[in-house]
Amino acid sequence: MKRLFYLLAFLPLPYACTYDETLSVCDVTVQLVYPEGSVDPYKGVRVELKDAAASVFVDSTDAHGLARFRVPPGIYEASSSTQLTDSTGDTWWRYNFNGVKSMIIISPDSTNQIRMNLMMSKKRIVH
Repeated sequence: MKRLFYLLAFLPLPYACTYDETLSVCDVTVQLVYPEGSVDPYKGVRVELKDAAASVFVDSTDAHGLARFRVPPGIYEASSSTQLTDSTGDTWWRYNFNGVKSMIIISPDSTNQIRMNLMMSKKRIVH
């Protein structure tokens, strides 16, 4: 009887310690959309994806303004901020492009293609 008790007590132990360590990830694309008549998309703009646990994933855009990520499913916030200087002519201008998009649900069964509109501000540079 005592052996049967130990057998039943310790038999589930090896099965209780096993778990699956594979982490599923989703392909995500973020397309930056610049204001009409401002600039064309360009390479090297920083784009960030932040999840609910404050993990930050970073990528840069390609020449078409597209950033690509592989992230775990969850709820994310996408953001981007960049600055350009126009030094042609007598007056120099600094253009700031900023954008944030919140509450983005990333899941394996959705397309995970995000279009993020950027806002532009313009400031004159005085020498």
